[in-house]
Amino acid sequence: MTETPIDLAALEAERARLRDTYQAGKRPVSSARGIHHTALISSDVERTIRFYQGVLEFPLTEIIENRDYKGSTHFFFDVGNGNLLAFFDFPGLDVGPYAEVLGGLHHLAISVTKESWDHLRSKLDAAGVPYQVESGASIYLRDPDGARIELLADPLGEMYGSTVL
Repeated sequence: MTETPIDLAALEAERARLRDTYQAGKRPVSSARGIHHTALISSDVERTIRFYQGVLEFPLTEIIENRDYKGSTHFFFDVGNGNLLAFFDFPGLDVGPYAEVLGGLHHLAISVTKESWDHLRSKLDAAGVPYQVESGASIYLRDPDGARIELLADPLGEMYGSTVL
């Protein structure tokens, strides 16, 4: 794969143009109420529950049958602020391992308090879950199926000291 040189000045100019074009003036009210749930794939329902509820302390809220695929389980975790993280399993289908691809999910960032961040980091250590810390506020890890999760010790609407909402 050949890497193309990047013109950083041109990229910053393009970001400025986009801000000026689409963020100029008063920001309109969103038509959305929030993210109802983000759905990921689970290859093992119980292992996923043990990880998300047991290690990350996101309470399991419901387990139902997936209406779109008989025999499939659709289950949900509370990630705070009225938001859910959902999973599907697809027994009998070989969905293969998780693949991070262009155009697909890169990572899911979940806001936690600094106290929870420290606590969850110690739980990841105790569980032997590998992770990477970035900027003193982000823990990047992979769930049991390989999806990248970020635990971010910034308030909702902020990112590394910048207001994004």
